[in-house]
Amino acid sequence: MTTQTSEATPGSGAGGDRSKRVEMPKPPAPIVPDLTSAELRALAEQHSLRPMGVRPPLLEYVKDVLSRWAFIRVLGTSAAYAKNQNNYLGQLWAILNPVLNATVYVLVFGVLLNASRGVDNSIAFIVIGVFLFRFIDQSVHGGAQSIAKKTSLIRSMHFPRAVLPISQVVSLLTTLVPTLVVMCAIVLLSGFVGSNEPIPITWEWLLLPAIVALMWLFNTGLAFVMARIVAITPDLDNIINFVMRFAMYGSGVIFPVTKYAESLPDTAQAIVTPILEYQPIGVFLYVARSILMQEEAFPPSGEMWLWAAGWAVVTLVVGFIVFWRGEERYGRD
Repeated sequence: MTTQTSEATPGSGAGGDRSKRVEMPKPPAPIVPDLTSAELRALAEQHSLRPMGVRPPLLEYVKDVLSRWAFIRVLGTSAAYAKNQNNYLGQLWAILNPVLNATVYVLVFGVLLNASRGVDNSIAFIVIGVFLFRFIDQSVHGGAQSIAKKTSLIRSMHFPRAVLPISQVVSLLTTLVPTLVVMCAIVLLSGFVGSNEPIPITWEWLLLPAIVALMWLFNTGLAFVMARIVAITPDLDNIINFVMRFAMYGSGVIFPVTKYAESLPDTAQAIVTPILEYQPIGVFLYVARSILMQEEAFPPSGEMWLWAAGWAVVTLVVGFIVFWRGEERYGRD
């Protein structure tokens, strides 16, 4: 009896399909561009396209920023409104904060320490200094945080980054306007306190918006510089409080520092006094006090107006250029 063995062929039976090899498709050939880089650049310029993440020319950058003014205004006013939205008193805190600060400094330096050397109306002197210096102080802090706290917005939208520090100062200017009314009211009422003489309202009060506008330009320039510095070196944000505190005590915000410089030796006084008198914060405060106080210690001075305009324009231009030079780095570092 003979037995026949059937030889299984590959692929037969139930498991035959598993033994088949699946041939993978071959990858497509690499795409080689038909145009050179110069031709691609010319094609992009023909259709008004520009590369992303590259710093544009300065003049083109200025035009781009100015064309976004509606966006700046909305961003600034919305930030000003949202700042105190969750508080019970809401936007009233925009007025209460500088009033409370001024009250503390008036009580400590004007009443307890009697530090208002050479100034008749110490209340008006301190109130003007505190209200306006707060505008500068907040602009420095706002500019420093304008890039660091908007990283998600920077990475999700394409716009000139200078919009952010500008909108921060616009937001502060929005909240400053009502506080200026309160400041002027306190200055008027201070003329009826103690031995202070009444302060008249003259046509020079109409110049207050002009000095505030110059301060706005100056603060915008400061915001540009601080935004660039903190974006590159975030640790410097921790030092700003100490620098601004020194600036407050050294700029005649709550007491006239130029009077204290008179106690220095003649050689040191010849150097220190002009620095304290013509440094930007001191210049802006001098002009504001000469407008509102009508006091002999602050006579109207065209020279100080020129210094104020010079500080505003120079700081704005230099700050804008400094910020523009780091345009391509914001949101990437």
